Amino acid sequence: MKLYVGNLAWAVDDAKLKEIFAAFGTVSEAVVISDKYSGRSKGFGFVTIDEDEGGAKAIAEMNGKAVEGREIKVSEAQPREEN
Repeated sequence: MKLYVGNLAWAVDDAKLKEIFAAFGTVSEAVVISDKYSGRSKGFGFVTIDEDEGGAKAIAEMNGKAVEGREIKVSEAQPREEN
């Protein structure tokens, strides 16, 4: 299950994001999206948890939880809309 994680603190990188969600199952991918020019985090990322139950549990437990001083938003990722 692929999760969207929003409102991330600037200090959170890929490794930290993976560490945060590792308790919910096998994290096969954790990526913080960054600006292609400055390299600075855009404040959101995506986490792929191999087990759907783990993904659902992560949404239930982590949505609204404070991480690095910011209340993160966690939901199931939606397909990207083309313009």
